[in-house]
Amino acid sequence: MTWTVNSCFVTLAILFLWRGEEVAEACSCSPAHPQEAFCHSDVVIRGKVVGVQEVDAGNDIYGNPIKRIKYDIKQIKMFKGPSDDVEAIYTAPTSAVCGVTLEKNGKEYLITGKLKDDGTMHITLCDFIQPWDELSETQKKSLTQRYEMGCGCKITRCTSIPCMVSSPAECLWTDWLIEKKVYGGQAKHFACIKRSDDSCAWYRGSAPPKKEFMDIEDP
Repeated sequence: MTWTVNSCFVTLAILFLWRGEEVAEACSCSPAHPQEAFCHSDVVIRGKVVGVQEVDAGNDIYGNPIKRIKYDIKQIKMFKGPSDDVEAIYTAPTSAVCGVTLEKNGKEYLITGKLKDDGTMHITLCDFIQPWDELSETQKKSLTQRYEMGCGCKITRCTSIPCMVSSPAECLWTDWLIEKKVYGGQAKHFACIKRSDDSCAWYRGSAPPKKEFMDIEDP
């Protein structure tokens, strides 16, 4: 009986460790406001997929081969990143480990991602990646200047009440609380911009903000 109990315990322990490793590899991250995604990314481009293939990316610590999906990219415009055009983007093979699926049908995307030490661009489900045609006009215009102006500000996602700022250089992102959607009005039409007194406030408008703009000013 003792041997049986011990055997069961060992089996359960092995299963727990195996499942724990699997869970550790699962994809989990909080949504980011487009401005945050811009500020925290190494590369932000507009582009489309012209080719896709599975490639080897070395081995894991157990000697098992690591696979990656390589998207060949036709870059249309770079908003942030290196001097050379991005010609390929890499991602994990499945969404379970944060892999991103991009369509090869002429669809243009806004793609944010990180640069590895070897200069290659990598993306995950935690990056802000949207079809270009689904972006608002404000989002498109903000990529060229406005988001960068707010990189010194902090955007805090508000999901429940009470919800408050912890410093003047902070904007509350309330789309989920008010509209019950991740990317609502503030994500589509507003940027959190630093003012002349170093405080930050939401700004909406097609023109660059004046130094003394009021909250959510729309010129």
